[in-house]
Amino acid sequence: QVQLVESGGGLVQPGGSLRLSCAASGFVFASYAMNWYRQAPGKERQWVARISDYGTDYAGSVKGRFTISRDNAKRMVYLQMNSLESEDTAVYYCNIHGWPNAWGQGTQVTVST
Repeated sequence: QVQLVESGGGLVQPGGSLRLSCAASGFVFASYAMNWYRQAPGKERQWVARISDYGTDYAGSVKGRFTISRDNAKRMVYLQMNSLESEDTAVYYCNIHGWPNAWGQGTQVTVST
């Protein structure tokens, strides 16, 4: 049974940093690219970042501020978020690339004073 469990969200001031984690189980983790997505209130889910054997890729709105990484031995994927802005406020989800129905419960990130 595929399971994705996100953690690390919280309330942070603009300009601050957070590190999100996603624990994966139930599939051959090292064989798949992994994504981070986010969904802000009233908006559609938005792709944020991907990590694969070919490297990393980012949405333009987060490039230079966010860094995706993974630890295959621990079956973990991470999202380091720096220079956070109010527009980054959303629920963040990890996802198995190519598996449109594989989502965790998400972790809330709120950027506010």
